[in-house]
Amino acid sequence: MAVTRAPQPVVTTTGSAPLPVRSRLAHPALLLTGIVLVALNMRACLAAVSPMVAEIQHTFGLSATASGLITTVPVLFQGVGAPLTPRLTRRFGTERVVLGAVLVLGAGVLLRVLPSVAALYAGCVVIGVAIAVLNVSMPGLVKREFPDRAAAMTGVYSTTMLVGATMAAGLSVPLEHALGGGWQASLGAWSVLALVAAVAWLPQVLRARAARTVAPAASTAAAPAASARPIEGIWRSPLAWQISLFMGISSLLVYTLVAWMPTILADHGMDRGEAGLVFAFSNLVQVAGAFLVPLFAGRMTSQRALAVAMAALNGLGIAVLLIAPVPGAWVSATILGVAQGGSLGLGLAFIVLRTDSVAGAAQLGGMSQAVGYLVAAAGPVGAGALHQLTGGWTTPLALMLVLAAVVGAAGWGAGRNRTL
Repeated sequence: MAVTRAPQPVVTTTGSAPLPVRSRLAHPALLLTGIVLVALNMRACLAAVSPMVAEIQHTFGLSATASGLITTVPVLFQGVGAPLTPRLTRRFGTERVVLGAVLVLGAGVLLRVLPSVAALYAGCVVIGVAIAVLNVSMPGLVKREFPDRAAAMTGVYSTTMLVGATMAAGLSVPLEHALGGGWQASLGAWSVLALVAAVAWLPQVLRARAARTVAPAASTAAAPAASARPIEGIWRSPLAWQISLFMGISSLLVYTLVAWMPTILADHGMDRGEAGLVFAFSNLVQVAGAFLVPLFAGRMTSQRALAVAMAALNGLGIAVLLIAPVPGAWVSATILGVAQGGSLGLGLAFIVLRTDSVAGAAQLGGMSQAVGYLVAAAGPVGAGALHQLTGGWTTPLALMLVLAAVVGAAGWGAGRNRTL
């Protein structure tokens, strides 16, 4: 259901004009540092495992399908864990939930490197659920703490997530050599980043607790309906489904190409080393898209044109990969990098732009990311199955072109100047 945008909540004091609700958290610079460090963790532990898959497969004697699950399971459980987060934030508060999720993420990273196949997959599950909680918590937190710059701050943390992923993918092998403990030491080292983020986030938890203890009446007054109002019937809302499908199918395209783009290029005759460079370059370009697109989105009344542009760029990049995979590889990588990073940033921006309350942002985040990651998890597996069935990449890429058109249709609806 669509409603007009609600005014910012206010707190009144006797004999004074209404005052805007201020953050209960620590200094803005410290808050921004905490957000950036948390965001660095949200993709790093996933990207770090990709260069290590062959060694993990050799260590445990895993089949190719079982090895693929190392990357698929966390994505799947991001979808499973997302709907649980709004309940957690309502009960414990966003500050404590974020701290707990970062600590659980670090524990999952350590669990994943224990000398057991069961621990390997259990760690993947824990990591997926922890990231799901952070995925859903962060948009609501940004909306609450930066109400006038929510879209721009969404660009900051979505960019930071991609920077973390790029950094982890590039450092995994050097860390293995530097630490001398094989893939276990390299992957386990990323738990240190989670610990650093938890320490940086702790002041936010302490400040929020102090605010509730010292001024419980003010805390109650500072949580009016505008910030705490949940969205009724969100799973029946066409707008919520359009946002969810935009995020879900965009993510499916991303994860499918993450899994298969280097292989597609190599199967068409490109040297595997060059194919890896093309893929790395595409990931690097995503950073620019993830930063710039939410900035543009925040300055627009309607984001319809921007959403359709991202879908069109996805389609164009896939078309180049289909028609001229090797001659057009670098062009395709550039176009897809902008489209994929921009779609991620825009999808997250939709969560804060299409809701009027912090609780609503958490609900929409839970729904859109539950649908999104469950849909995305099917991409790599489905593309691999179609490739095996047809003996080539034409059919999977053609289907991805069709899905890019569906993304455009969903984005046209999601970009309307309406709120839930």
